[in-house]
Amino acid sequence: MQQGTPRQLSLAVGLFDEAYFSNFCLSDDNRQVVAALTMLSEGQQQGHILLWGAQGAGLTHLLQASCHHAVEHGLSHQYLPLAELCNLSPELVVDGLEQQQLVCIDGLEHIAGNARWEQALFHLFNRIRDMGHSTLMSSHSSPQELGIALPDLASRLKSGLTFKVHSLSDEGKVQALRERAQHRGMDLSSDVAAYILSHSDRDPRALFALLDRLDRLSLEQQRKLTIPFVKGVLEQN
Repeated sequence: MQQGTPRQLSLAVGLFDEAYFSNFCLSDDNRQVVAALTMLSEGQQQGHILLWGAQGAGLTHLLQASCHHAVEHGLSHQYLPLAELCNLSPELVVDGLEQQQLVCIDGLEHIAGNARWEQALFHLFNRIRDMGHSTLMSSHSSPQELGIALPDLASRLKSGLTFKVHSLSDEGKVQALRERAQHRGMDLSSDVAAYILSHSDRDPRALFALLDRLDRLSLEQQRKLTIPFVKGVLEQN
């Protein structure tokens, strides 16, 4: 395989079309995180970054946004969602990935305590470092609570920058909904966005999936995004 060739097709792993830094709802708490990831995915700095945060904090979005940003700046990359890959042979999954300039490994909690995976990631980490390339990893547990059994891997994970990604407040989620709607050409008032938040799953991914559904149905029915319309759609679930 040539250095610039992604392995996504062989691993059947793709990126979300809408996962970019530009549409990550940026709170003040996360500005330093996005700045560091921007530099990493532009090749302005090399090394290792570990992100951690609660479910819904946007870890997957940030890792995939870093991959998209790497493409825009001519860097080869690979995104590995461990939730989907943890039942495969780790040696085969990571083989040759050190050739990629940015390797993003999502969901370390899914392999914590798995001796084969921990060994494979430890050796991959060393090969990437020796190549002068970069890694970006994520976990929904803090480094102290992750439960990595291999001391050498636990040490490697703590060797670079570590950032906690802060979850959005309710106000931030309303703002995120309105910004995503505006990006799609939809007129979503703050009152309607607040209604959506208070009557549906508050996880940002679920909120955005609902927004996609509302967009489709509003076009089909030629309806505006009003509270009665949203209420009717939610009652269909």
